[in-house]
Amino acid sequence: MSPSDISRVIEMAWEDRTPFEAIEMQFGLNESAVIELMRRELRRPSFKLWRARVMARATKHAALRAPGVKRHRAVNTRQA
Repeated sequence: MSPSDISRVIEMAWEDRTPFEAIEMQFGLNESAVIELMRRELRRPSFKLWRARVMARATKHAALRAPGVKRHRAVNTRQA
């Protein structure tokens, strides 16, 4: 992945309303791959903070979202 792709994945992972499924659709990284990328790219305290935050959010998983939550629309979708 390019540095700009890594930066965008990190940005999307920090966003509360962006589900892991949107990251997978756009970049091909499933939840465990995103976790590994975040572990590798963030400082340890930042990773721990992010991980605790993600575990407490139902909005990070599309299947757990409330019906009224809007879907994420990828603006800069990569094309293979």
